[in-house]
Amino acid sequence: MADIIKVKANSRTAAVAGAIAGVMREHKHVDIQAIGAGAVNQALKALVLAKGYLAEEGIEIICSPEFVDVDIDCKVRTAIKIVVDPKN
Repeated sequence: MADIIKVKANSRTAAVAGAIAGVMREHKHVDIQAIGAGAVNQALKALVLAKGYLAEEGIEIICSPEFVDVDIDCKVRTAIKIVVDPKN
């Protein structure tokens, strides 16, 4: 299973996009996790960029968003997880 790319509101979009594309090339699957509106915004912008990078190489992707509970400092928070897989 590939690592989860965790995105924060102050994450650099281009850096996250490069990470998404790199993990997709290597593992053919990536999970992106974000908590809060700013983080989700950065994650989606990065995903759009990564989609373009991968499309240039003939790799099409599909994305499925879902809610996931995560434990942070002994408190349960709800995150958005975006599951990314190659389109068959």
